[in-house]
Amino acid sequence: MTGLRVLAVDDELPALEDLAYLLRDDPRIGEVSLARDGAAALRVLDRAIADGKPIDAVFLDIRMRGLDGVVLGRLLSQFANPPRVVFVTAYEEHAVDAFEIKAEDYLLKPVRPERLAEAIRRVCVSAELPDSDTAGRTDPGTIPVELGGVTRFVAGTEVRYVEAQGDYARLHTAGGSHLVRISLATLEERWSSAGFVRVHRSHLVAVKHIDELHIDSGRCVVRIGETEIPVSRRHTRELRDLLVRRARKGRSE
Repeated sequence: MTGLRVLAVDDELPALEDLAYLLRDDPRIGEVSLARDGAAALRVLDRAIADGKPIDAVFLDIRMRGLDGVVLGRLLSQFANPPRVVFVTAYEEHAVDAFEIKAEDYLLKPVRPERLAEAIRRVCVSAELPDSDTAGRTDPGTIPVELGGVTRFVAGTEVRYVEAQGDYARLHTAGGSHLVRISLATLEERWSSAGFVRVHRSHLVAVKHIDELHIDSGRCVVRIGETEIPVSRRHTRELRDLLVRRARKGRSE
């Protein structure tokens, strides 16, 4: 593995140097470039593209002088081949913005080495680079959930199914449910490669959590735990074929 080419951006020099040290200490990182503000970050990115060595990931502070991290993240998402973005910030309230920008991760300062290692792992998965912990897997990442003014990050792997509620979505896990400000269509797009499928205009399910599929008098439902979820007629055949293929694959292994 050649190693990831990454850019760290922070207008506070001590924080930037600490982050650079942690990044260089990870064997999956090949090159680390630094920038003190958004404009400098764009210059580094443009130069890297011109040199034929584009940046793989940007580790980006949010509250900076001039061009802040959220605005810069949105600009990066418009690149023809955008770098992966990991936000590194002292503030929780921008987590929803980060998810909408499709950031790979959202780290809170002070950065713990194990959380940074997990963020690098997510970047490797997204970039389809070899990684000892991620070979052959996809990861739905995390999603920010507001609970009484506190942001909690729920792992997509914990979600069993998702239910649309207007412009919001309710995530159902083994431990309860969480209402998040995001559309079901957006979650379907982001999580389709991680084993989530649309079974109804108002439901998205994690295939691995389906316990049973019932078809009776043309009506199809799936059971996840104690919950039965309707499957629309247009999704029934696709879902049934998918479950059959998974069962055959399991027997062959």
